[in-house]
Amino acid sequence: MKRFFLIFIIPFLFSAAVFSQDVDEKLAVQYFSSGEFEKAASIFEKLYNTKPSIYYFNYLINSYIEGKNFSDAEKFIKKLSRQDKNNLRLKVDLGYVYKKQDDIEKANKEFDEAIKSVDIERSQLTNLANAFLSRNEQDYAIKTYLKGKNNLKNSYTFGMELGSIYERQQKYNLMVNEYLDLLEFDANNYLPAVQNILQNALSTDPEDKKNNALKSELLRRIQLNPNQTFYSEMLLWHAIQQKDFETALIQAKSIDKRLKQNGIEVYKLGELAVSNENYDIAAKCFQYIVDKGEDNYFYIDSRINLLHAEYLNTVKLFNLDKVHLQQLEVKYYAVINEYGKNPTTLSLIKDLSYLQAFYMGKIDKASELLTEVINMNGLPPTQQADCKLLLADILLMTDQVWDATLLYSQIEKAFKNAPIASEAKFRNARLSFYIGEFEWAKAQLDVLKASTSKLIANDALKLSLLISDNVDYDSSYVPLSNYARADLLSFQNKDDEALQLFDSVIYEFPAHLIVDDILYKKADIYIKKQNFVMADSLLNTIVQKFPQSVLADDALFKCAMLAETKFSNNSKAMELYQKLLLDYPGSLFTVEARKRYRTLRGDEVN
Repeated sequence: MKRFFLIFIIPFLFSAAVFSQDVDEKLAVQYFSSGEFEKAASIFEKLYNTKPSIYYFNYLINSYIEGKNFSDAEKFIKKLSRQDKNNLRLKVDLGYVYKKQDDIEKANKEFDEAIKSVDIERSQLTNLANAFLSRNEQDYAIKTYLKGKNNLKNSYTFGMELGSIYERQQKYNLMVNEYLDLLEFDANNYLPAVQNILQNALSTDPEDKKNNALKSELLRRIQLNPNQTFYSEMLLWHAIQQKDFETALIQAKSIDKRLKQNGIEVYKLGELAVSNENYDIAAKCFQYIVDKGEDNYFYIDSRINLLHAEYLNTVKLFNLDKVHLQQLEVKYYAVINEYGKNPTTLSLIKDLSYLQAFYMGKIDKASELLTEVINMNGLPPTQQADCKLLLADILLMTDQVWDATLLYSQIEKAFKNAPIASEAKFRNARLSFYIGEFEWAKAQLDVLKASTSKLIANDALKLSLLISDNVDYDSSYVPLSNYARADLLSFQNKDDEALQLFDSVIYEFPAHLIVDDILYKKADIYIKKQNFVMADSLLNTIVQKFPQSVLADDALFKCAMLAETKFSNNSKAMELYQKLLLDYPGSLFTVEARKRYRTLRGDEVN
């Protein structure tokens, strides 16, 4: 019975002690927060003596210091130092107490003695440096690491640690040197880590000081050490990070020639340039590989991608000169005839069909070409579905609405939960919108807002909002119905008819919420027609009259781009980019606007 009682009472007493300690700790923290430092110090000293921890120690020393009780702080630290002479952190804490009394000479003496006494062992050096950092003594932390760097040069450089401190001190040249020295020490092991750290550092670089420091030092080291390929690799990586594809191409070609890589880095850069809509550099990348000759592993893919880059440059940038389109068509037929109609050339066949149907008026030829490919033996189902999507778009273009929706529905049903099914579902919903079935379209779009494809989800959200905003406003649906019909006409390249219908909506409903959407659509049509002055006027109207519209930042960015690329008015472009950054800081265009602004200002933008 007694044993049972003891077994019961001991855990009870232990729990009571823990509970009492928690109560004391909360009370001490409360005293400290309310400025009753003497009371806080009394409790924290008792807590530390009962259960020593750095948490209680720091609170205790800070209580002494805030209460101007420096003598007790000094006595307590010296007492602990006598008990643990090897604990150099206590010398840092003692120096901190002296510094709080403005006794800089005594503080520095303690700090210097700590560094002098530290063992040349990585963990000891790191612990002492961390102690200095905890007391905001960054320069002494640097001295500690430099001592280690000098003595452990064959095993570790402390580059990560030093680079981090130099970044905090905004000494970016020193920061960069430490990270690059680490690569020189062991590039094979540290290259990914250094790139990851620098990527984070460069993402918070509003004035491009880190970027400029890194690029300048890399160029300097490449000149001094031309045989050290990791510096060229770093410059290539950095140029890609900053979307400076011209510099990236120079480095990729240099690395390719030096290491005889058969063009793989240049090819990958070309693909990246395409995804970033830099079609000129992409074309140069693929042309570089084509020039290597037919024996190159990437030759055929590069020829295909070279044409695709020219196609995107034509379609997305509206380089729709008839002679250019005819020349591009000839190039497509040449490659398709050379390699045949098969899965390898399928992307070319789709590009050519799109050009013929939407820009050259050759709808029958485009449909025949796609139908032939769809019925081709051995074509993978997903590629067949891709061709069906385009064929459905062409059918919609020629007012064959029900045939188009049938194809969309077939794809959606055949590839449930696949990305192509979401694409088909969106196009079907858009078709329903075009023909005025708004409730059905919105129901489908609301499902697609959760799509795993960010692009489809965003497009679905925009169209869903367009419907809900304007249906709620006017239950007659007349403005929205006319807008949808005009949008379909624009899709069918019947731009003049679309403009007339858009204008009629504005004339009949000048105060309707849909007006800003109409102005934006009209601007897109005029850009396609290469009437940039009219497009600019419409976009400016959105910015000035509808500054709260979800389209305002889009319109402002397009105005700036027109000023820069079409009107050669750099000062106006800078003004508009700056307005975007100030008025719409959350816009998706802020990163690109900031970069373009700095380039026009004459900054060295990587």
